[in-house]
Amino acid sequence: MKTDATRTLLVTQSDLRAIVDAMGLDALMDELIHALAEALRTYDASTTEVRKREGFLLDHPVQPGVLEWMPVMHRGHTVTVKMVGYSPLNPDQQALPTIIATNSLYDVRTGHLLALMDGVFATALRTGAASAVATRCLASPRSTVLGLVGAGAQAVTQLHAISRLFPLKQVLAYDTNPAALQSFASRAAFLGLDVRPATLAEVEAHSDIICTATTVGVGAGPVISGHELKPHVHINAVGSDLPGKTELPRALLERSLVCPDYLEQARVEGECQQLAPELIGPDLVTLMKHPDRYEAWRHKSTVFDSTGYALEDQVVTALLLKHAEHLGLGTPVALETIGGDALDPYALLRGPPQAPAQRLEVRRAVSA
Repeated sequence: MKTDATRTLLVTQSDLRAIVDAMGLDALMDELIHALAEALRTYDASTTEVRKREGFLLDHPVQPGVLEWMPVMHRGHTVTVKMVGYSPLNPDQQALPTIIATNSLYDVRTGHLLALMDGVFATALRTGAASAVATRCLASPRSTVLGLVGAGAQAVTQLHAISRLFPLKQVLAYDTNPAALQSFASRAAFLGLDVRPATLAEVEAHSDIICTATTVGVGAGPVISGHELKPHVHINAVGSDLPGKTELPRALLERSLVCPDYLEQARVEGECQQLAPELIGPDLVTLMKHPDRYEAWRHKSTVFDSTGYALEDQVVTALLLKHAEHLGLGTPVALETIGGDALDPYALLRGPPQAPAQRLEVRRAVSA
């Protein structure tokens, strides 16, 4: 992206809507799947440094959750950081998404904030794309039935992404929340697929591919039994993102090829925390670099342990900023106090005073 040494590009909800209107959701998802697959295939630790997610546990009794940061550096160029909040009570108590995030891009040479954008849409999009990339490597190519355990926001992009790669004939959805289950078909209607509510037993028995994307509590899993699954089932386990929070039974993991997105993180927060090191399969980068090694597993039980990988955030942020630049979207703002006398931190603050009306508007904005 073009840079301005004194301006930060803000990419807002309306800008993202304009990108979707111009591109179309299908084309955007296809492009992201391709871009992520290429980033994984060509990943080089000497040029890209990824850190595992870290943050704060928000153990407020009324609103538990976490606030975390996910950094990745393209050496000599930029650092992408996502700040993400996970608040499972948000939909019911605040009418807000469970996951709220912002993505930021920094110039490593100067520390300047180049861009700041919404991360809610970006996170959902890249999480779906990551599952699609893994599913293409691990699932039976004849898969036609997709099962969803958890029919919330993440289920929409899981279904969308996988439907771009597999000729799905039926989608079976299950959720412990009747309202979420009832509304899912309408939320996924844009795909034109046969989406049906189902029991958990039906999802397990009939699905070739299963995506688990739940807000199960720490220590409250698993969310499936694992007893009546098809021998070739592939599972994208998306919901595990805290120590002690898991969605799949250990016996299922132990008989499957389990591929974490980012091993260092998955052993702490993902399904891999249930496994001895020798029982964990290749990470997503290794899988994408050497897919032929694991082709035989497409006819056996496999699991993608998706905890959320900062490399995915780097890819989706770059993609959306590319389209914003091409379409002339985003608002350059003088967010940082830079551009005047580099040796005088007060230089840019000595401008003409604001009128009373302007000061009032600023106070209203801050207190809102």
